[in-house]
Amino acid sequence: MAAAVAEVPTQESVNGKVDQLAAQAPEEKTNGEGDGSQRRRRKRGFDVGPGGESPVAGAANGDVEDQPIDDGSNGELVIGPGAGGMQPRPSEVKRALPPLTYQQEEMLKKAKRFAMEQSVQQVLAKQQALQQQQMSALQTAAQRQRALALMCRVYVGSINFELREEHVRQAFIPFGPIKKIDLSWDPLTMKHKGFAFVEYDLPEAAQLALEQMNGVLLGGRNIKVGRPSNVPQAAPLIEQFEQEAKKYARIYVASVHADLAEDDIKSVFEAFGKVRSCALAPDTMPGKHKGYGFLEYENQQSATDAIASMNLFDLGGQYLRVGRAITPPASAQTSNGTLPPAAALAAAAVSAKIQAQEQGLTSTFPAITIAGSTVITSIVGTAGLVALPTMAAGTLAPGTLAPGVMSTSIAAQPIMTASTALLAVLVLRNMVGVEDLDEELEHEVTDECSKFGVVSRVVIYNERQGEEEDAEVIVKIFVEFTQPSETEKAANALNGRWFGGRVIKAEGYDELKFGAGDLSG
Repeated sequence: MAAAVAEVPTQESVNGKVDQLAAQAPEEKTNGEGDGSQRRRRKRGFDVGPGGESPVAGAANGDVEDQPIDDGSNGELVIGPGAGGMQPRPSEVKRALPPLTYQQEEMLKKAKRFAMEQSVQQVLAKQQALQQQQMSALQTAAQRQRALALMCRVYVGSINFELREEHVRQAFIPFGPIKKIDLSWDPLTMKHKGFAFVEYDLPEAAQLALEQMNGVLLGGRNIKVGRPSNVPQAAPLIEQFEQEAKKYARIYVASVHADLAEDDIKSVFEAFGKVRSCALAPDTMPGKHKGYGFLEYENQQSATDAIASMNLFDLGGQYLRVGRAITPPASAQTSNGTLPPAAALAAAAVSAKIQAQEQGLTSTFPAITIAGSTVITSIVGTAGLVALPTMAAGTLAPGTLAPGVMSTSIAAQPIMTASTALLAVLVLRNMVGVEDLDEELEHEVTDECSKFGVVSRVVIYNERQGEEEDAEVIVKIFVEFTQPSETEKAANALNGRWFGGRVIKAEGYDELKFGAGDLSG
């Protein structure tokens, strides 16, 4: 039997093998870099300048000094936003998981698509219900305004044909400011038809005219004063106004002499009880008033005694006209034809949505801020990428963002109400390029900005600078704080700092534009 002879490696063969392996190493590294599986990693972290160096905090001011490097081993251990290292990041967890098969990836895509569809349906359903509530509120506000307008009008009949509009105005002006007088004219006889409609600025003035002018002799004829024929349509709302006004011991005073001030009126009416407030309508000229105002007592009995005693009382050469306020204070302030603030806010929100739909924005819903409602930041559907609305649960799909797509931070996204409609927003420009976007950027910005206040959310926005396919795309990062002071503090600290070899430009952003979903500023 022939014995197997083992070949003993010589020194020359070993050296040759080492040289062969050393020659293959650069080639494999070159092949690995050329492969699409390896992404170019951007320079990480704040305060990283060109070439990877880390300028000191005073470099921007010219004070470059050698400072000891803090390796993180000193100082107090803090757990919370910005501490870092306490919990593994999603990227680290993802690297630890086994790769998915093709079938699993397809199932995952279907699950994400289904979750997105369900989230969109829930958001739209809530938005539709909210719009119905807002439209109902608008209709109610409009009905109240029409009722107030009807309460301000009085019908005057049996007018002498020789009288003119100025005669009617002179007779009815003592009760309050007159908005207009509609005196019907006959084109054949060139005379009026014997009746007119007098419209006051305040319903209290019209009520006093109804009570005191009916049957009064004017131009040799007893005039007839009453409500217009269409007032019964608003009878329920008028009754509602009167019920609301009974909660306040308020009286209406007209025909006040121009030389009398609020203190003079208050001193006169305090004889019937303690006056809680006295306000005369200010005129356009400083220090002057329009001759009417409201007083409020602490109890109803004082208001009743004042009306009974002071109506037609001669004060300063003019007879006062005193009556009970028939509308609550809020209605009296909005009786000039303007909508209440809440209704105006709702109308603006609904108008913004309708205008956006007319412009054909089918893939992205603009942010709509309505009192007591949520805000849709973005609902974007692209191939392989879904940015969920802020109300939807889940995590954002990682990867490079497409131009025009907003990515919202999942951490701390409160529902926006009327009390948080005023935002504190910071915009970071020239921080990264579109090629540097990854899933960790949002966490880095959140951690750094948490040093200056509570971060509500982070929005990363890619803005294409033209319609061309090769147009430049710039990246803006919006950081929403809970307080404007936190935004100012963060802007002062981050402006001029380095990030990944770029100089950051940090400044505040227009709150109304951000609330309306306009990130083009």
